[in-house]
Amino acid sequence: MPLGAHISIAGGVDKAILRGHDVGCETIQIFTRSPRQWRPRVLDEEEVLRFCENKQHTGIDPVVAHDCYLINLGSPDEELWQKSMRVFVEELGHCQQLGIPYLVIHPGSHVDTGEEAGSRRIAQALDQAREQAGGHQVEVLLEITAGQGTNLGHSFGQLAQLLDLVADDSWLGICFDTCHAFAAGYELRTREGYEGTFRELDELIGLERLKVIHLNDAKGELGSRLDRHQHIGRGKLGLEPFRLLLNDDRFRDLPMVLETPKGPDYEEDRQNLRVLRDVIASTS
Repeated sequence: MPLGAHISIAGGVDKAILRGHDVGCETIQIFTRSPRQWRPRVLDEEEVLRFCENKQHTGIDPVVAHDCYLINLGSPDEELWQKSMRVFVEELGHCQQLGIPYLVIHPGSHVDTGEEAGSRRIAQALDQAREQAGGHQVEVLLEITAGQGTNLGHSFGQLAQLLDLVADDSWLGICFDTCHAFAAGYELRTREGYEGTFRELDELIGLERLKVIHLNDAKGELGSRLDRHQHIGRGKLGLEPFRLLLNDDRFRDLPMVLETPKGPDYEEDRQNLRVLRDVIASTS
C-alpha cells in the first residue's frame, strides 16, 4: 500500500511533492491553501503545471487534500457557515485543478444546537457544495473524529446518518483515523477489537467507501475524546493496530498517511515511515 505523510506546501503546492519524495513518501496529503486563514487563494497556472510535472516525475500517487481547519459546515451561525462554504467550494476547485482525487474533511460541529440539527446543516452544506462545484470529479471523504466538544462524526453511526441525509451520496467516502477512532472509543489494540471495529464500519457504511487511512498513534486513552497524535508505537495504541492494518489485504491499495508531530527537517516522518515498513517486513 502507498505510505506517506502530510507535507507542507510552503513555497507552493509543487514543493510538497518534492519534499514528500525526499522523505520517502509514496503518497502525500496536503492543504491546498493556508489552513488557518479565510483569505482566498488562487493557484497560479505555472504552479499547477509544476505540481503535475513533479507528481509524474516522482511517482507519488495519489495526492490527498485536507480541508481548512477554520471550516465548520455544521455551524448555526449563518456568516460562519457561508464563509465555510466559500472555502470548501474553493478547495474542491483546487483539487480539480491539481488532479487530486480526494478531499478529506472534518464533518463539523453542531455548537450546542444538537446532533440532529448539526447533521442536517452539514448535509445541506454538502448538497449545496456539490451544486456549486459543478462537474468536479473530486470525492469528499468524511473523517471520523475524536469527538471533542460538539464535533460530529465520532461514530460510524453518525457518519452513516450524514450519508443518509444528503441528496446524493455518490461523491462521498470515508477517511479512517487511528487516533480519532481510538479516542472515540473504538478498540484497535487486539485482533478481536480491530475486527469488531471494521465489522461495524462495514455493516453501517460499507468498506467500499473507505478510501484513505490516517496512521497516528494516540496520546489519550481509549474513549478519552482527546485528539492528540503521537509517533507510531510510542502512544497508547502501540504497534499492534498498525501491524494489523498494514497486513490487512482489504486495505492493501489504500493510501495511508502519517499526521504525527514533526519538525522542519521531517526526520520524524522518516523515522515513522521506517517503523511502519519494518512492521510490514517483520510479518511478510
